[in-house]
Amino acid sequence: MRRDTRCIHAGSHPDPSTGAIMTPIYQTSTYVQEAPGVHQGFEYARSQNPTRQALEEAYALLEQGRYGLAFSSGVAATDAVLRLLAPGDEVVCGNDMYGGTYRLFTKVHERFGIHFRFADMRSIDTLAAALTDKTRLIWVETPTNPLMSITDIAAVAKLGHSHGALVVVDNTFASPYLQNPLTLGADIVMHSATKYLGGHSDVIQGALMMNDAGLRDRLYFIQKSCGAVPGPMDCFLVLRGIKTLHVRMQRHCENGKAVAHWLRRHPRIAHVYWPGFEDHPNHNIAQTQMRDFGGMISFELQDPDTDAATRVLSSTHVFALAESLGGVESLINHPATMTHASIPREERIRNGLHDGLIRLSVGIEDIQDLIEDLAQAIG
Repeated sequence: MRRDTRCIHAGSHPDPSTGAIMTPIYQTSTYVQEAPGVHQGFEYARSQNPTRQALEEAYALLEQGRYGLAFSSGVAATDAVLRLLAPGDEVVCGNDMYGGTYRLFTKVHERFGIHFRFADMRSIDTLAAALTDKTRLIWVETPTNPLMSITDIAAVAKLGHSHGALVVVDNTFASPYLQNPLTLGADIVMHSATKYLGGHSDVIQGALMMNDAGLRDRLYFIQKSCGAVPGPMDCFLVLRGIKTLHVRMQRHCENGKAVAHWLRRHPRIAHVYWPGFEDHPNHNIAQTQMRDFGGMISFELQDPDTDAATRVLSSTHVFALAESLGGVESLINHPATMTHASIPREERIRNGLHDGLIRLSVGIEDIQDLIEDLAQAIG
């Protein structure tokens, strides 16, 4: 089954009792058993739900993996991965990453004896220098949030496995339509399904995909035991969103390319971060492991004053000033005060995330409306 067809049919089976083409919303907390331990594969909705099961099958197929697990949020999915570790273990992760992940790592799990080391993952040599004999997990974002840095997934997987470490890739920015880390050697793929998978800014959910049955069983045990599972309505919404993932991503990519090139030509723009540019660091790697370059863009104004960025952020009409990304509507965001505020300022600045940086999630509206909106806001 080819990629576009997979988006529409993954996890979908006609309901055996009615023939309904859409997966029913099984709004139930428990299931009747014929006798103690004799049931139809479902016992209690925290452990299993038919709507969630269909979505988890879809997740696996989208990432070309064997198993998928759905969680109540992307952060909950990330938290489940970290629960594979023990006190004293080390995680090596990128120095440019989503602020919520950074907060979970440093403010929650570090208190329980997990140690985090941050490295510039654009360079495999820099990453290698950060590994120790205690490294048990390498956490990769590519493209990164918000500087769009590119990491060579296959090279990291080879390096990580040679050190006995699991390799996890946050694939949220690319979506499974543009990139499939499992096929490049990653052990686990994580998504904030709130974003491109749901696609309509109406659901919070996270996902993990993997190939190893033992790893799936350990993560399922954590999912069931800790209970950070999505409700059936949320699962239905993501299943519905996935059916248009391919057409949405095609338009996100088209619009993203047009906006990135327009921004780069604008005299008031100092720098545009978008992996589709030939001079973007590791563009050649992005070409190899991605099918296109997506709709996420960050940029800086020639005027480094934070007030100048604030004026732009507060002046758009089509681009909505809001956190999140990946919906059909375009969003504009100020990472320093919004999505990445939990990272100390000095650390943000050191890693290249300046106070004037603006992040765009380019939606699927008419491209002329988007460019005209940015033009009037930037001036």
